[in-house]
Formats: sequence, C-alpha cells, structure tokens
Amino acid sequence: MSNKEVKSALKSAREAIKNKEFKEALKHCKGVLKLEKNNYNAWVFIGVAAAELEQPEQSQIAYKKATELEPEQLLAWQGLANLYEKSNKMDFKADLQRVFQKLLTLYESSDKSKWYEVGRKLVEIYHKEKNHLEVGRVWHRLVRLKVEEGVEVQELRQLWVRLTQLLKDSVEEQDNETQQLLIIAFENAMSLMNKIPSEDHQKLSNEYIQCLSRLPHEQMKMRESCKTMQSLYPTLMFPLEILSLHFIHTGVYSEEALQCFTRLVEMDSSSGPGHVGLGIIAFQEKKYDEAVKSLSQGLKQIRTSASGWYHLAQAQLKMHQYHNCIVSCIQALQMCGAEEQWKQRLLRIRVEALVKSGGGSCAEEALDTLSQLSDADNDPVLLVLKGTIYLQKGLLDQAYQVATDLLDSHPQLAEAHALKGHIHLAQDQHIQAEQSFQKAVDNDPSSGEYYFNLGQLYWNMGEETRRDKSKAHTHLLKAAKLDSNLGPVFRVLGCFYREVVQEQGRARGCFKKAFDLDSSDTEAGSAAVDLSMELGDMDSALTILRSVTEQASAGSAKWAWLRRGLYYLKINQHSQAIADLQAALRADPKDSICWECLGEAYLNRRSFTAALKAFSKANYLNPQSIYNLYQIAAIKQTLGKCKEATNEYMQIIQREEYVPALKGLGECYLSMAQSAMKDYLDGRAMDFIEKAIKYLFRAVQCRPDLSCLWKLLGDVCTSIHSLAPARAQASVPGLLCGHSSSPRETLPKADILRLGSRCYAQALKLMADCANLWSDLGLNYYHQAQHLTAVHSESECAELFEKSLQCVKKAVMLDSRNYFYWNVLGVVAMSKGIENLALAQHSFIKSVNMDANNVVAWTNLGVLYLKKENIELAHEAFKVAQSLEPLYVNCWIGQALIAESVGSYETMDLFRHTTELSTHIEGVNGYAYWVCSTLLDKSNRDSELYRYNIVQMNAISAAQVALCKYTERVQTDAAAFSMLGYLNEHLHLKLQATQAYQRAVELLQSTTRTDELNFALRNYGRTLCNTGQYEKAVKAYSSIPLTDLHDLTGLALAYFRSSRLQDSILAYEKALKVASSEKEKAYILTALALLQHRQNNMDSAKTLLFKCSVLKEPCTESLLCLCALGLVHRDATLAAAALNELLKHSADCEATEEERCLLTCSVLALQGNNSAVQRQAAKAVHSNPGNAGLWALLSRVVPQYNPRNARGGASAGSVACHFSMTKKKALLYSGVNQLASGWHSGEDGTRNGLKTIQRAALLCPDDPGVWAALLSACHTENTASCLRDASRGRRQLEGVLTQLVSEKVRTAGSDMRPKLSALKTWCVEQAVWGLKQAGLHTDAEAVCTKALSSDPEQPGLVLLQRQVQCEALLLSCTQLPDAVLEELRKAVLANYTSMPAWHWLAEVYRSQGLLVGAVMCYRQSLQVASQQGNFSGKLASLLRLALLALAPCMANVSNNEWKDLVKEATSEALKLAFSPLALLIQALLQFSIKMGARETRRLLEKVVYTTGFPESITSVARWYLLRHLHSKNDQELIDTLMDHARAAGDSRLEKLYNQLCP
Repeated sequence: MSNKEVKSALKSAREAIKNKEFKEALKHCKGVLKLEKNNYNAWVFIGVAAAELEQPEQSQIAYKKATELEPEQLLAWQGLANLYEKSNKMDFKADLQRVFQKLLTLYESSDKSKWYEVGRKLVEIYHKEKNHLEVGRVWHRLVRLKVEEGVEVQELRQLWVRLTQLLKDSVEEQDNETQQLLIIAFENAMSLMNKIPSEDHQKLSNEYIQCLSRLPHEQMKMRESCKTMQSLYPTLMFPLEILSLHFIHTGVYSEEALQCFTRLVEMDSSSGPGHVGLGIIAFQEKKYDEAVKSLSQGLKQIRTSASGWYHLAQAQLKMHQYHNCIVSCIQALQMCGAEEQWKQRLLRIRVEALVKSGGGSCAEEALDTLSQLSDADNDPVLLVLKGTIYLQKGLLDQAYQVATDLLDSHPQLAEAHALKGHIHLAQDQHIQAEQSFQKAVDNDPSSGEYYFNLGQLYWNMGEETRRDKSKAHTHLLKAAKLDSNLGPVFRVLGCFYREVVQEQGRARGCFKKAFDLDSSDTEAGSAAVDLSMELGDMDSALTILRSVTEQASAGSAKWAWLRRGLYYLKINQHSQAIADLQAALRADPKDSICWECLGEAYLNRRSFTAALKAFSKANYLNPQSIYNLYQIAAIKQTLGKCKEATNEYMQIIQREEYVPALKGLGECYLSMAQSAMKDYLDGRAMDFIEKAIKYLFRAVQCRPDLSCLWKLLGDVCTSIHSLAPARAQASVPGLLCGHSSSPRETLPKADILRLGSRCYAQALKLMADCANLWSDLGLNYYHQAQHLTAVHSESECAELFEKSLQCVKKAVMLDSRNYFYWNVLGVVAMSKGIENLALAQHSFIKSVNMDANNVVAWTNLGVLYLKKENIELAHEAFKVAQSLEPLYVNCWIGQALIAESVGSYETMDLFRHTTELSTHIEGVNGYAYWVCSTLLDKSNRDSELYRYNIVQMNAISAAQVALCKYTERVQTDAAAFSMLGYLNEHLHLKLQATQAYQRAVELLQSTTRTDELNFALRNYGRTLCNTGQYEKAVKAYSSIPLTDLHDLTGLALAYFRSSRLQDSILAYEKALKVASSEKEKAYILTALALLQHRQNNMDSAKTLLFKCSVLKEPCTESLLCLCALGLVHRDATLAAAALNELLKHSADCEATEEERCLLTCSVLALQGNNSAVQRQAAKAVHSNPGNAGLWALLSRVVPQYNPRNARGGASAGSVACHFSMTKKKALLYSGVNQLASGWHSGEDGTRNGLKTIQRAALLCPDDPGVWAALLSACHTENTASCLRDASRGRRQLEGVLTQLVSEKVRTAGSDMRPKLSALKTWCVEQAVWGLKQAGLHTDAEAVCTKALSSDPEQPGLVLLQRQVQCEALLLSCTQLPDAVLEELRKAVLANYTSMPAWHWLAEVYRSQGLLVGAVMCYRQSLQVASQQGNFSGKLASLLRLALLALAPCMANVSNNEWKDLVKEATSEALKLAFSPLALLIQALLQFSIKMGARETRRLLEKVVYTTGFPESITSVARWYLLRHLHSKNDQELIDTLMDHARAAGDSRLEKLYNQLCP
C-alpha cells in the first residue's frame, strides 16, 4: 500500500471514529500498521477506538506506543490522560501523575489555559497523596503564570487562599519548605485583602495564627500576628486564647502573660486558657485555694493541658487534698499522652499523694507507681516515700533500713528524720520519735508538717504533755502558722481547746477550719456539728450537715446523715429524719444505734410496722440492748399483738427487774384478759388477770412511788366485775393482800374488787388531784355494790353506792369538761342503790353537751327514759346513738326492748342483730327467748316469718352459741339454762342438753317456783332418757306430779328403755286413760303393741295395731309398725298389705321418701323379686334426684341384689357423697360396689375399692362394717398382687382388722349386737381365707380355734377349720385318704347353702384327680346359687367349671366331653353377663384345639386389644398370642404385641420373648 493509501485508511479510520464505528476504525488502523508499523496517528486512533470499546489495556498500549514514537506530540498524551481519568484502575491512577507532568511541560509554551487546567488536576492528585510540597510548588508556578498574565487582584487572592486550604492540614508534620510556602500563601493572601478589618480578613487571620501556633520556630511571628489581630479586632478572644496557650506551653508567666490571662477571663468568664493561666500564677504565688479553683475550672475546657494538670495536682497536694490529687494525676496521664517529662512529674506527685493519703490499698498502688519512676532508687525524696510505704504496709524492718541508709548518705535530710520518727512511733518508742521529729524540724523549720508530727506526738503521749502549752499547743500553733492548709493540725487544736482549755467556741472554730480544709475528716466535721448544737448555733450545724449530705455519694457520710436525722427527729420532722437515717444506714447497715434511731423516727411518725422491723434489726445487731427489746414489745402491744409482746417482755425481766417491761406485761395480760372476756372465755381471762397482778405487783415492789402502776393494779382487779362469782377467783401475792405469812392468797370476787379500791387509793395518795383516778375509784365502789346486791348482801350496798357517788362527783369537780366523768356520774346516780334519776338525767345531758358524738351517754339517756316508760324519748335517744355509731350494741338492745314493749314484729330481728354485733347478756337473753318462743309455737312452721327468722337466719345455732356464752358468765339464771337445753335438743346435742336442764333443776330446787321446777324436771327426764340414763330419767319423772299426758308417756318410755316392761305398760295404760284425742290414743296403743312384741306376744301386738287402724284418727306409725312386724317375721303378705295401706296415707305419713323406699325394697326382697329391688330404688332416685339418701340406698342394694350393675352402684354412692357428706356410709357402699366390680389398685391407683373404703374408715371409724369392708379390700388387693406376681403389700392385717371388728361389736348396743355377730363371723372367715392364701395355715387354724372357743355352734367356722387342716395335709402328702375326703364331704353338706364350700370341695377333688367329682360339686354350687338368686355365685360357678374342664383340653386329652363342657359353661356365663374371663377361656380352648389357626389369633387378639379388660386376663392372652405368632413366624405382629406389652408394663411377656427369640 502506498503513502496515499495510508492517508486514505487513516481518513477512513477518523471517519469511523467520528461515526462511532470503532471496530471498523480498528480494522483500518491495523491495515495501516501492516504497511507502516510506526505510524503515530494509527496508534493514536487504535487507542481511541479501544478505549471506546472498553478495552483499556489495549488502549493504554496503543497510547504508550504513540508517546514512544513521538514524545513531544500532545495527541497521544491527551488520550492517555483521558483514558486514565475515566478508569478506576489503580495502576492507571498511579501513572496519571506522570502524564499530567508531561502535559504541563508541553502546555507551558503552547497553551496557558490548558496548563492551568492540568496543573489544578495535578495539584488535586498531590493533595490526595498528601504530597504537600509538590502541591505548594505546582500552585506557586500556577500563581506565577497568572501574575504574568496580569489577572485581577481578587482572583489572585483566591488562589493564595486556596493554597492555604490545601496546605494547612498537619502543618506541624510538614518540612520547612512546605511550611514556608504556606506562610507565604497566608501573607500574600492577607496583603491582597482590599478591606481591613473584615470578616474574610478575620477568618484568614485566625487560620494564619492557628497555623503559626503549631510551628514552634515561628513563635515570634505568631505573637506579632496575635498583637496585630488584637489591635484590629479588640473584642475578639481568639488571639488572646492563642497567646494564653503559648504562655502556658512555654511556661512564661510574665506580666504580659498575666495581663493576657486576666483580659481573657474578663472577656469570657468560662475561658479555659485564661483560668488555667491564672491558676498557675496563683500557684506560683502560693495561693493554693485560688489555684485549685481556677485550674479546675479551666481544665474543664482544655483537658489536654499537661502543665495545667500538673499544677492542679501540685496545688491539691499542697492543700493536702490527696484523693483529688490522685484523681488529677490519673486524668492528666490519660489526657496528656506519652510525654515522658510530664509523665515522670505526674507519677512523682501521684506517689507522694498516695503515700500521704495512707491505707494498705494506697500503699500497694504507690509502690506500683513508684516502680514506674526512672530515678526511684536514686532520688532521696522518692526513697523516703518508699520507706513510708513499707511503714504503712507494716514492714518496719525494711522501712527502718531505708531510713538508716538515707541518714547515712544524707544526714541533714529532714524527710529521713521524719520517716525514722514515724517508725519509732509505730514501735511506741515516743522518746526516740520525739528526737527524730525534732531533728526534722531543725533541718527544715519551714515545714508545718514536721511541727504537726511533733505536736501530735505530744498530744498522744499523755495528759501531762497535753496540758503543757510549750509542747503540744506551741508546736500545733507553729504548724498551723506554717501550713494553714493542714487540716489535722486544726482538728488536734480543736481537741486541745475542747478538752484542755474547754473553750468550746475556739474549739468549734478549729474543728470547722479542719473540716473546711478536708471534707473527708469525719471526726472534725462531727465535732464541729456537735459543738455548734451544744452552743445553740443550729444554723451553722445544719449548714455543715447540708453541705456534706448534698455532696455525699450513696453509702457515705454516715456521721452527717445520722446527726441531721437526729436533729429532725428532735424537732418532730419525722419523714425527713427517716430519710436521713436511712441514708446513714446505707453507709453502715450494721450500726445498731442507727437502726434504733430509725425505729424511733418511725415510731414517732406512728409507722408501727416499719418501726418494729427497725428495732428488730437493732436487736439482732445488739442482742444485749434491753431498750430495743422493750420497744419491740411495746410496738407489738400497740399493734394488738399482746401475746407476742409478752414473749419479749419476759426476755427482758429474765435479765433484770425492768419496771417498764413489768408494766408492759401487766398491760398486755390485762388487754388479753379483756379480749377473752369479750369472747366470754372467762377461765382464760382469770388466768391472764392473775398473771397481770403478779407482774404489776413486782413492778410496784420496785417502784412504789409510781401512781400509774397502782392504777393499773386497780384496773386489773376491777376488770373482773362482769364475771360470775364462782369464776372470779384469783390467786394474788400475799403481801399485796396484807398477809405476809403466806406467799399467795386465793381471793373471791368481792375481795379482789376491794383490793382494786385499795390500789386506787394508793395511787390517789401519790396524785390526789387526778380526776381519772377518782372516777376509777368510784366505778370500783359501784361494781362492789353491784356484786353485793347480786349475792344479797345489802347491808354494805348503800354505803358503797354513796362512796361511789362521792368519788365520781370529785372527779367531775376536778375536770368538769370531761364528758366521760359526767356519764359515769349518771350511771351511778341511776343505779338501784341511789336512783337519783334527776341527777342521772342532768349528768347524761351534760355529757352529751360536752361531746355531741358521745354514743354511750345517748344510750344511757335512752335507758333512763325507757326506765321511766317514756318510749318516745327513749326511742329518739337510741336513734341518735345508732346514727353516731351503728355498731354500738347497747343502743340496738334498747330499740329491741322498745319494739318488744310495743309488740312489734321486728323485735326478734332486732335482738338477732344485737347478737351479730357482739355478745351482750341482755341481747342474748332476748334473742334466745324469742327463738324458743317461735319454736314452741308449732302453728307457724310454714310461715314466711318462721322460715326467715329460724331457718334462713340459722337462728337455733346462733342462739345456742350465744346462750352458751351467757350461761358461762351468768350461772344463776335458770330460765337461760332451760332455753339452752331446749336449743341443744333441737341441735341433737343430747348430753349438753341434759347438763343444761340439770343446772336449771339445781337452781330451781332452792326456790319456791314449783311450776318452773316441774317444767325443768320434765325436760331433764326427757333428755336423760335420750342419753341412755334411764334410771335417772325414771327418778326425775317420779319427782313431779304425773298428771300430764307427756309426763306419763315420758315415764313409760323411761321404764321401757330400762327394761321394766310391766311398769312401762302400766304407765302407758294410765296415759291411755288421760289421753283426750283419738290421735293420742293411737300413739299409745302403738307403743303398747311394741311392748307386747318385745314380750313375744305376737297376737296381742297385732291386735293392738289393728285396733289402731280402726280409730277415727289412726296414726301412720301403727302401719309402719305393722309392716315392720311382717318383715321381721318374714310374713310377706302382712308386710305388703301394711305397706299398701301406708302408701295410701303417704300425705299424712311422717316417714321420709327414703324410709318408704327402704320399706318397699325390703318387701320386694322378702318376696324374692331381687331385680325389682334395684328398679324400685332407681325409680325413687329418678323421682327425687336431689335426695342423697336415695342415692345411698341405691348404692346399698346393688351389690346384694344386682351385683352385675356394681359399677353403677359405685357411681350412685359417689353421687350421694357429693350431694351430702352427712351420708358418710354412702362412701362405704361405693367402695363395696367397686370391690364387686373388680376395681383394684392394679387397674387404677387412685380410684379403687381400697382407697374409697380407707376414706370411709376416716369418716366413720366407729362403724364395724367399714373395717370389715377394709379387710375385704385388703384381701382383694393381695389376690390381685398374686395374679400379677407382685409382692403382697398388706401382710398380716387380717388379725388386726378382725380384732378391731370384734372390739366394735363388743362395744355396740344390745339391739345391734345380734346383727353384728354375723359380721364378726364373716370377718373371721375372711381373715382365715387371707391367711390361707398367704400360706400361713398355722395362723389360720389358730384363728378358727379361737373363734370356735367362744362360740362352738358355728358350722361355717367348723367347715373352715376342716379346710385349713385339709390344706395342711395336702402340703404334707399328695393323696388324701378316702376317710378324710368323706369327712370333708360331710362338713360341706352341713353347710349345704354355702357356695364357697362347694367350690372348695371341688378344688380338693381336682387336686386329687377326681375331676368328675369336682364337676358335680360345681354343678351343686350352681344349683345353690340359682335357688338363692345369687348372680355372682352362678357366674363364679360357671367360670370355675369352665376352668376345670379347660385343664384336660390344654393337656391334649382326647375327650370331646371336656371341650363341650368348656363351651357350655362359657356360653352360659356370657349369657349372664359379659365376661372377659369367659372370652379368654374360649380363646385358650381354640388354642388347645389348633394353635396355628386363624380363629385362634382372632380370639386371642380380641382379648388382648380390647380396652377395659383386667390386666391379669390380658397378660395371659398375650402369652398365648406370642406363642401363636412365633409359631407363624410373623415378626411384624410380634413387634406390635411387644410394644403393647411394654406399654402395659408386662415384664413376664418380655422374658418369654427373650427365651423364644434369643
């Protein structure tokens, strides 16, 4: 290709690039290069096209090739620069700097604007690379070109400003040339400013000065610039701050520096550099306090000033603020970096501060810090500090060695002499210490610390040196003069002025000065506060305390919090006192005194519970403190916990005779006695009163001059006034009674009251003008008079009433504004012995006027009006009292009495309300009277009023409880005892009723009230008869005229119960003559019929009962007796006829639905209709589902007459218990049903027969039937355990339970003994069977022999004995003789109707191989069960027969008769009831016929996998099913079976599986 073709190709390439056909351009360029390898344009075009095609590496190669070909051509360099700028590759960016430098060279002579553009780009690259020198150089060239072009001044100034911005970062790290370029830029920029001063100039000047301040060699220029700027901008602080920092950094503190600092602080009071500078100057002038304040404030702003921190630490050290000094050093070391010079200085100060602060932890820290100092082993001062550290750590030998070495090398070193003095002082060598301290003073007389050491030594050496002013006082004053910041000096001076000179004012000043210097000096602070309080300057004390508490952290400044708390406690600001004392306890939680003060604060605030906790804590910390224990007891007493309080009081008096504790004991026992009397526990109250007298007398013996103790004794003696004389007898100390010969005397009520009056008189001797004592004495005389009136000793009553009146008048005279005394005067004036009703009315009105809310006075006024029969005024007075206090019972009693007097129907309701409020004798008496009256009126039993007042309000129980309390207090009210007996009868409390009637009879026998006595005797006789005391009942009835029908019938009943039947008949015949109505005659004839029946005169009994039925007003009781007569004598016709007749009169019959159902079921059972028995009971339950008795009856009849429904019977018993727990025997019935249905613990551990019967035994422990059922349950559990191969858990209980049943039968009543004898026999049989099953044949035979010895005529026991003996023979020999078998057969025939006997004989025949005989026995038992209608017996016989026939089948005996017998027996059993055992027997029969048959698996799986079957049956089925499946080799079904067995816990199958599949 020719040159023309090359040009054409290049032109085509250029056009292709222009049209963005870059690939086409590459083709053209490659064609050119083939012809002309070094063609510059072709390489450039390739670079352009490759760059556009995103092939930067190819483009770079092309451009570089072009630059190599023609280095001075711009086109390739421009392309390369563009490529590098667009790419993000690091190697491209690195090469860009070289390209821009080449372009600058090429543009410098050709294109100035391009050069300027490329130069700026190159500067940016240099700036990013922090190549500040090149930035400055390039920018200076750029500025020079601009100057040559003649640009404007404004643009030129901006260029210089831009350069300052590019170079000002990290200027101190740049080289000198760069720094000078920056300074030139700043100077040129500021010189080109056209407006000075201006904001731009100020900003640029700030930056210029900031830059100069960072250049140490430009400090003079910086100071001149600051002065210039300050002159231009006088209000600007920046140059002053820079100058201040310069002075601080260089350590120049000239007058100029002071002026700078001062002016800066004047301009800005919070200026950091200004305060730091002033602080350092103040330190140099030894104004340490001012220095600390200024430096602390300044360092908040400039925290990196090492000089500031150093001088602050130095100032704090000089002021002995060691802790603050240590903190400052730590902060300085953290803030100021690693400048070794400052670090060493600060560490040195820190060591000194740590050493002087003292303490073991500080010593360790100081030793560690000392090791960081480079000259620690050479500097004598540091060595002294090291020795001091050893001394603080208790290393005296090492410390002494250091001191000795220092003195050897530096004998004039004062610090070494001081160290040696401290060592001597630690060894109690005071003389040597004095000499060493004196040498220290001689060598450095300007040190106040050495004078203090010497003065403190003199102070501690003893009283003589303390009082010698030339020693302690002189040296301390010298120390204070030399070092006025040394706080301990002033503290010891304060002690001197306080203890020696006794100038409290000067002492307080010294302590205050010491505390101001060192706020951590608690001794000085507490002494200053104490002296201020002592001098009455509370403001100063509070100021100190407030300053401490405001700055104190949590858990500190205990002394301040405690003192301020005590101050607030003193001025009754209890809440503030509590807060302060709590803060004190945070500092020391184990300070018992502080807890005690806190308790006092709580107590004064009446926060008793909190106070109790505080005093309890104090007592725990200080158990020896009696005061804490006393306060605990006193607070408990205040809270009403008197019983607990007595325990603490007793602990106190066991230590010493502490009178407040004895007084507290007396008060507690008096309070407990009053509480007991309020609850009518009079015996307990008297016990408390005796104890109160005992301890109060001990207190009086200790302090007979205290009237309060005598008054308390009088209160205790007077408090018995409401008790009965028989109860109110107390044993008191003989000395108190005036009998010195006897230690204790038992006083009656009258003497105790007189003793109370003497105690009040003794108290009045000590305080004659105490109105309260006069009032108490008057009340005592009043109660004495009341007591004498009650016991008919009226001779002294008038005199006592008069004394009472005069004493109360005296109280009123002494304090006429007290409403209580006026009320007492009214009560005394209204008493029977005085009856000055006008004075009483006046007194009550005065009392009301004194206190309008006085409910007692209003009530007493109402009583006065009621006594005068002024009903309206009485009602108004009582109404006001009710409005004032609705719970005050006396006003309600007054309203009830008013209602009773006017005949209101609300009377009983009002009296009932009084008993609900509290027990009051008048309220109780009234309510009991109305309850008894309502009960005696039988005509209103169906009224709403009766149902509400008696039934709904539970009136009988409430009245009975209230009367019990009343008769305990008032034991002379015969009517009350009669009412109590009547109410007890209604509550079926027979014994209590008898005792009440007996007491009524005893009270009435000494009176002339014959009618009331006869009434009481009649009631007494009736209750005696009810409680089985028949002879006493006969005697009681015989004591009254037998003219009343009820008396005669009562006597007749008593004769009957005492087995005097003829006398009973005669009495009933007399009653028959007295009877006035046909109804009464019918009842008497019925009773006579019962007596005839008792005498076995059946015909006469029937005649009398039939005679009753033909009367005009027959009684249903006669029909009941007739029906019962038929049942007893098994006359079904008579029983059914009487029952039918009775049901016709069901409306008049008083028999309950339960009794009618029981009679009906009994008649049906007598007729042999067993299934109808359950239906009748179920029908009754259906008609009355809420009757618990019917549910219990249903549960009772099911196991006897329809045992197949035993599960339903168990549920019926549970329902009965749920309805009413009074049906306790229903629980027994439920348990028996559970036993009948086979529920044992193996099936259900919580709901089974044993558990249920155990609960029944807890509820009915006196019922022998329950224990018999428990014996049966234990036998069932043992049997089930045997079937499960489990151990018997209830061994040898048979004898215990049998003996228990025998004991219950022996103690039972004579009428129940025949029935229970059969139960006893059954228990013996059950016990024998259990012992037999356990293999205890000897024990079983012994039980039989013992039972037969008491009653040999028992065929069942004879048979049982033979069975035991037979089994013993079977154990000894396998074959029984024929004679023995015949004897056994005869014994069974003697008990022909006993199915268990036939079953046992069948088992004997089976054991002897006589299978046919065994089959005949089972068939015989089946016949007996059918005759008896015994479902369970029939089922048991069939299943036993099937099991007997199954044995030959399993043994593969080739006789189809046995197989047919099995099928027949199981089929009949399944017809009777669903039986899992029958299904199992059928499955086993099929297994014996053909083990591998499918039918065999089906039958066995039916038994195994059907839920609800007994586990014992299921386990056997699993055994044979596993054998079947193993024979079929069906592993899948075997796994399923094994999982089922494991879930059921069948370990026996697991063993078989392991044997079959090892």
